[in-house]
Amino acid sequence: MSIEYTPWPTDLAQRYREKGYWQDKPLTCLLEEQLATNSNGIALADGKRSVSYQQLSQYSSNLAASLAQKGLKQHDTALIQLPNCIEFYISYFALLKLGIAPVCALFNHQKTELQSYCEILQPTLIIASSMHELFNDDQFTHKLFNRFNCLSTVIVDHHKGNSELKQAYLLDQQFNAPALNPSDVAFFQLSGGSTGTPKLIPRTHNDYLYSVVASAEICQLDGETRYLCALPAPHNFPLSSPGALGVFHVGGSVVLAADPSPTSCFSLIEHYQITHTALVPPALQLWLSHAAQAGYDLTSLKLIQVGGAKLSISVAEQVEPILGCQLQQVFGMAEGLVNYTRHDDDIWSVINTQGKPISPDDEIKIVDEQGNDVPSGTVGRLLTRGPYTFRGYYKSPLHNADAFDDEGFYSSGDLVKQLPSGHLVVEGRDKDQINRGGEKIAAEEVENLLLGHDDIAHVAIVSMPDSTLGEKSCAFIVLQENPTTKLSALVLRKYLRQLGIADFKVPDKFQFVAALPLTAVGKVNKKALRATFEQQ
Repeated sequence: MSIEYTPWPTDLAQRYREKGYWQDKPLTCLLEEQLATNSNGIALADGKRSVSYQQLSQYSSNLAASLAQKGLKQHDTALIQLPNCIEFYISYFALLKLGIAPVCALFNHQKTELQSYCEILQPTLIIASSMHELFNDDQFTHKLFNRFNCLSTVIVDHHKGNSELKQAYLLDQQFNAPALNPSDVAFFQLSGGSTGTPKLIPRTHNDYLYSVVASAEICQLDGETRYLCALPAPHNFPLSSPGALGVFHVGGSVVLAADPSPTSCFSLIEHYQITHTALVPPALQLWLSHAAQAGYDLTSLKLIQVGGAKLSISVAEQVEPILGCQLQQVFGMAEGLVNYTRHDDDIWSVINTQGKPISPDDEIKIVDEQGNDVPSGTVGRLLTRGPYTFRGYYKSPLHNADAFDDEGFYSSGDLVKQLPSGHLVVEGRDKDQINRGGEKIAAEEVENLLLGHDDIAHVAIVSMPDSTLGEKSCAFIVLQENPTTKLSALVLRKYLRQLGIADFKVPDKFQFVAALPLTAVGKVNKKALRATFEQQ
């Protein structure tokens, strides 16, 4: 029995096929199509090892055969938790080939997250790494077996000594691949939303393949592309926008970094002559501040994508002068819709907007609090549907009732405005507003202004309760390593007022901290910051 999900309406599915968005091919074609002409090309490298397309295909088939021998079968589900390593892609493609739909947990996820995913997905298989503290012995594994009757197999990749995972994929075996239905769920993405309950996003072969192929074309990838995967590999951004899968589609090479720090990445850029990479704004700021004195040759870089959070204009303006490459802003979501600035956009659009949607059939509605369309150029709540935007979270009927309107448009929670050119400008989150005595403050707007200060590395603005106004705002500030000035609340209030913003937008309180707490998917945990006021 196929894995359940909310399908696209018949008329839209027919339109997407007629227009060639859905090719009715499985995601495994990304590897298979390279074997005829590029089998010896390097698909993956990590500074110590490299794997050709032929090897990646063979290793993933070997692992799939081994799993089949253990009784795992098509339409089962699985959980993968591996760091940025070659084994992640081997495992991912092995499961795709066998028709098992995995959810790919991030490596910083802990017991609570993993158990929550297991509760929802009821996996038969877990593939994990002993580099993670939960899997460096058998205690957590035994707890999982005792708690989840569905679970039949746990394979741990031991980074030292004997590894069952490596044994399985290195042993050449005959794999009898099942017929895959491209309309089936290929795997699950994790929602990056702010709610405490985890939500799984079913992605079909058809919708995800379209996103990958179209993204690779927009980003002008080709066989000479050398892509540095510095963000966590399972993230939608470095997986498909265009990410590693887009690179495999064109026959380029993916180089894996342990993390996005300059220490991990700059030597790999020089050694492999990296042409493309993707970063989040805090990582980009580190690159900009370390590039000059790092002593590495970064001139091979052609394009740096930045997404995951809005990039401040002041930081965006530094990319080409300091790193000598083109900036591409990316605004996307694991639920579907992805926007890119284009190579032929004017410089203003590249610096000031978060791009245009991939597809002509990405439908965009921007609405007010009552659900009415707002005029062009006006900030409102983003709703979208299209050929690669999902139609419902997995087994979440109550949440789906809130997340979708009657026409199947998904409400992303983002506040945006759309320019006449079609470019979107992200202004914040509708759940990230502060209502200060009736005056609405978009936290992200003020955050971006503060990030323009040379001595501020990171900032998060949250609401704090107030008996008179209902809510006031507090800015949590992380300073740069070596600030040039002594910052205080007085100095920053003056700085913001000099920028010309309304007084009610200036934070009522400033709190200087060493670091901001993060959620399991690597976003700033504003819920935790707000909780500090409840404890006071």
